[in-house]
Amino acid sequence: MIIVKKSEGEPRKRRGCLWTAIIAILIYVGINVLVTMALGSKFSTSTAKLTEHSVYKLELKGTVVEQAPAEDPFAAFMAEMPMGMQQDQVVGLDQLLSNIRLAKDDARIQGIYLRGGSLAVGAASAKAIRDALIDFKQSGKWIIAYADSYSQTNYYIASVADRIFLNPVGSVDWNGLCGGKMYYTRLLEKIGVEMQIVKVGSFKAAVEPFFRTSMSDEDRRQTQVYIDGVWENMVREVAQSRHIEANQLQAYADEMITFQPIEKYLSYGLVDSLVYTQSMDSILRQWTGTKDYNLMKTSELASVKRTTLTSSNHIAVVYADGEISDEGTEGISGKEMLKTLRKVQKDNKVKAVVLRVNSPGGSANASEQIWHAVTLLQEKGLPVVVSMGDYAASGGYYISCEADYIYAEPTTLTGSIGIFALVPDFSHLLDKVGVDVDEVHTNKHAAMSMNMTLKGMDSDEYQLVQSMVERGYDLFTLRCAQGRHMSQDAIKQIGGGRIWLGQDAINLGLVDALGNIDDAVNKAAELAALDDYELAYFPDRKDPWAEFLKMFDNSTEEEKLIARLRTFVSQPRIMTWTPIVKIQ
Repeated sequence: MIIVKKSEGEPRKRRGCLWTAIIAILIYVGINVLVTMALGSKFSTSTAKLTEHSVYKLELKGTVVEQAPAEDPFAAFMAEMPMGMQQDQVVGLDQLLSNIRLAKDDARIQGIYLRGGSLAVGAASAKAIRDALIDFKQSGKWIIAYADSYSQTNYYIASVADRIFLNPVGSVDWNGLCGGKMYYTRLLEKIGVEMQIVKVGSFKAAVEPFFRTSMSDEDRRQTQVYIDGVWENMVREVAQSRHIEANQLQAYADEMITFQPIEKYLSYGLVDSLVYTQSMDSILRQWTGTKDYNLMKTSELASVKRTTLTSSNHIAVVYADGEISDEGTEGISGKEMLKTLRKVQKDNKVKAVVLRVNSPGGSANASEQIWHAVTLLQEKGLPVVVSMGDYAASGGYYISCEADYIYAEPTTLTGSIGIFALVPDFSHLLDKVGVDVDEVHTNKHAAMSMNMTLKGMDSDEYQLVQSMVERGYDLFTLRCAQGRHMSQDAIKQIGGGRIWLGQDAINLGLVDALGNIDDAVNKAAELAALDDYELAYFPDRKDPWAEFLKMFDNSTEEEKLIARLRTFVSQPRIMTWTPIVKIQ
């Protein structure tokens, strides 16, 4: 028998570890209590009060997304901390449109004050905001705008204002649109990487940066058509609002008005007055008729309680925003979208669905899964109406095509019915760094998944991938043909990966009408024969508290990655690889 005597110091160490753990837990709990108390006291009032002589201050800055994120108390809290920890502002298009509707209908709000900045927003979303402001003016209320400098998009939106004010040393950006890409082919050649491209559709330009050094004729043509269409819409609408001839606006753009003397902004009628920021207070007093006006920011107005209905009839508004992936954490996760659509399908209060699509495409597999989930909604008897945002192209169109009715904005980018596979070949890079690859296999193509990236595809392997892509394209065009009640040949004639503006897609049969999300809701109510209803929004917004608590998860992403790597290096396995197949 071997007796091992424990050292006297060991129990102390254990007691020390125990006390350390207890202290750590107490500190953790204490911090959480303090943070909760601080945030609770600072942000306990989540509902703002609307008073007489209120003005909606709509700041044209930040990044516009489809659906406003959940209110994050940490963002405001950290913004006031020293050393500048302010986060980039994210604004929901749904929130902006809802606020403008409220401002129109509530008598306590006298007008809207558009405050300039730099708004990152797509062409279709910018038009949606602008149209909502025009509708607001139908109530007889006013809009005034001020900026130190107007970006082109901000000026397009602000041109609806009754009066446009500009900083005396500011500028108006008005010079036209351009569209282009960066091409990486020569860079890839330098490092020894070749991208093996398999695609269907001569207009499928998403992969061109990896094997060309400039635009193909097809891509140049479709891009020119797109930016011409967007620009023509902008010029026409600004001309109507500012009472300037369209050809004059074109001439001002060619003149590069941004760099011209500021006096020209006045003489050309682009702005009405040059004033400093401090003067806007007295101007707002004049427009409101009181010195005690109440400025309401977007977040404050969004918190004002709306009148809600008690109808048992719901129209589900489902947001599909971003690139489509199988199981991503950003954009449209196929896995999560299927959960959302199943939830909608099982909700007996839901009588119709509006699918709001703003996506350039993505995974072919996830697009097919979402398409199938839409058909299940229809099998239940639920009308499905699609409202397209800035993009509903490729995979974005795939998930839209089965809808009973499709709306697009005039400047929506849609179509792009095509498919590709992208397979990197690292063989030249491996040769440069002195890495060799060899293997044994049981069957002819057993090593294909590995070798197509490490050695490059031979002609047989290329043909196998090509046939897979062509089958995907055939299925894509079949889905479009079924959904749009057209022949598959007709779809292929307007497919080939070509992008279309919403205003052109109507004549092609890809969409049914031009309109916004409100038009889609009204159509869904009509198809479901609903007189009274309320809107239910999906998916649920992320809870900032839940995101915060993830920081204290014992199993961090780094630890999970290390665990996966340990498993990988400790266990022999057959290496497999699936090429990236996208409809984008």
